[in-house]
Amino acid sequence: MTLTADEVMEALEPVYGRPEARPHHDPLSELVLTILSQNTADTNSGRAFTQLMRQYPSWDALADAPTEEVIDTIRAGGLAQQKAPRIQQVLHAVRERSPSWDLDFLRETSLDEAREWLRSLPGVGPKTAACVLLFALALPAMPVDTHVERVAKRLGLIPSKMNAERAHDALAEMVNPGDYYRFHMLLIKHGRRTCTARKPACDRCPLVDVCPSAAPETATATKVG
Repeated sequence: MTLTADEVMEALEPVYGRPEARPHHDPLSELVLTILSQNTADTNSGRAFTQLMRQYPSWDALADAPTEEVIDTIRAGGLAQQKAPRIQQVLHAVRERSPSWDLDFLRETSLDEAREWLRSLPGVGPKTAACVLLFALALPAMPVDTHVERVAKRLGLIPSKMNAERAHDALAEMVNPGDYYRFHMLLIKHGRRTCTARKPACDRCPLVDVCPSAAPETATATKVG
């Protein structure tokens, strides 16, 4: 049986609830927070972002601060040596193109133009751009992080060897744009709580009976139980 995205969402909602889209940050704050969130827990990235906002009174101050100082400020978020210079490079590029630091103009462009503008910033890939578009600008974009990619591959929604960039396009094609937020959040919750990278809890997964990656004995035990 080949699962559809709709079937996956319908199975996961009773477990995790129906996600309700709420505005997050302004676009630039969302961009910086997304960079901080890469390869780290949300609590750590959130702590690092809060420290940045406390330490620097403006985006100009952060952009022009000594990089070593920024590294120390965001150390709690992990990978500070890589993320601090990347954030400053992005801020320099944004300031050159939008000196007011206001990225709300992206709402008035086409989705493709907004995505291209964000992707042209140093080190900004498809996931980071999609997070800004969806969470800050309420535009229909599909962020695919490690949890979403892992769960989608295990469920057979996308091929196991598909790269991350292609996964964004493939999942965006199979999900109704109005459900991008719902799909993204449900798969993240499932990936964090049940379908974890190591030792997934197949015995309590609502999709175990139809998951092509579940161990046969697990699915059988679940059915019998």
